[in-house]
Amino acid sequence: MDIQSQSDSFETQREKMVQTQIAARGVRDPRVLAAMREVPRHEFVPELLRGHAYEDHPLPIGAGQTISQPYIVAVMLEHLALQATDRVLEVGTGSGYATALLARLCAEVYSVERHTELAESAEATLMRLGYSNVKVRAGDGRLGWPEYAPFDAILVSAASPEIPSALFTQLREGGRMIAPIGPPESQELQLIRKVNGKPEKRVLEGCRFVPLLGNSE
Repeated sequence: MDIQSQSDSFETQREKMVQTQIAARGVRDPRVLAAMREVPRHEFVPELLRGHAYEDHPLPIGAGQTISQPYIVAVMLEHLALQATDRVLEVGTGSGYATALLARLCAEVYSVERHTELAESAEATLMRLGYSNVKVRAGDGRLGWPEYAPFDAILVSAASPEIPSALFTQLREGGRMIAPIGPPESQELQLIRKVNGKPEKRVLEGCRFVPLLGNSE
């Protein structure tokens, strides 16, 4: 298959992904749907797995990590209700796919990844694809990125037994955080708002994410 034919094939698969896996399951935010139609998910998976990039499941990306199922990424983005002017913290860069989507939806993205090799690879991919409003660093995601706080929204792509306190501190008043909360066997995707300095929680659905760990774990 030549490069143009392969590109057309990926575009067709991406459109089918949005229609059958995301819109058909109730995601309605037009900005989220447009971003998912535009961001080339196949660029964020290992080359040997690119033929599976638009399927309805997670894929391994190295270092024991995965790129999340497209639907769950769309749900998280929709519930964050991102504005074009927002400053967003992402915890768990992974391969950079959700980072790229965030970059299409808001003004500034600050993304922290525990694994140095993933952080470096994601940053290179994002730069190559022209996402210039993103900063990526390797570090302990549980600590966030306090130098750039407060954030309008925080997206956490790893599970914690409870709301990570350092991250909640970095959320502006009225801001939103979405995170998987709970033990490995019974995680819940929660939308957390900061109201009068305290968390207001809403459970969205069950989920399964890798654990939120520090650099030494």
